[in-house]
Amino acid sequence: MYSMTGFGKAEYNDGGLVITVEIKSVNNRFLDINAKYPRLFNQFDDVIRKSVQSRVARGRIDLYITYADSRDRQVALDVDIPLAKSYAQAARRLAEEVDYPFPDALDLKTLMRMPDVITVRGETTDDKLGEITEKLVTEACENLNRMRLKEGEKLCAEILLHLAEIERLVDEIAARAPEISAEYREKLRQRITEYLENVPLDEGRLLNEVAFFADKSNIDEEIARLRSHISQFRKICGGEVAGRKLDFLIQEFNREANTICSKANDVTLTSKALALKSEIEKIREQIQNLE
Repeated sequence: MYSMTGFGKAEYNDGGLVITVEIKSVNNRFLDINAKYPRLFNQFDDVIRKSVQSRVARGRIDLYITYADSRDRQVALDVDIPLAKSYAQAARRLAEEVDYPFPDALDLKTLMRMPDVITVRGETTDDKLGEITEKLVTEACENLNRMRLKEGEKLCAEILLHLAEIERLVDEIAARAPEISAEYREKLRQRITEYLENVPLDEGRLLNEVAFFADKSNIDEEIARLRSHISQFRKICGGEVAGRKLDFLIQEFNREANTICSKANDVTLTSKALALKSEIEKIREQIQNLE
């Protein structure tokens, strides 16, 4: 079982080429990859995203790539003369149209900075860079998953402790429920006897009233479903990607607990049902951190 919170890092350093990949993940309902890297790596965007998607199912992923290249390389500068002339002509025309007061409408330094006027030509490393990038992203994801797995195991252990407390409370509620009808019958008998004094008690009507109360407050189905949910919960916890399933299942826990609270006509039972809801809420909060 994986947590959605973690951090992973991988680095390549060889002969002046330094590339670092860092990945951070936090909670999110879906998989959301936010990647930031130098423009040089735009060509590898699809490879980067697919590599992450194959290893992370859910969460907000922030991926950062830093790049430095201090290698000695044979490089040359290519100048696009026609494009430079077009920029210069456009600048002169604009200066004439708006009566620009200075004759040097476009100086040489500015012209050299214009897009695509000067391009750097050198040793191409795109193939090697792509392989390095994919390997680093894979390694960073694996480091991230190691941390997420360790965190997920801790979360799972805590969740199962709360589940054990839920199971204990369900057992206590199940043990208490049959006693309520008997206590209600005795209290009703005492009240009727006090009010009617010497009038004989109609046992048939008393039994009907108790039966109606017992049926109205019966929580056998809710207890059975809770026990079934507990069993399913433990099975799901054995899987790697369990967050969404557990999130749905814990809603069913809460629904049964609410029904028990609404049917409870007993202070002790209500108290235990509220304690049950509290444990369910603790699990619900922790589940939000699971993938």
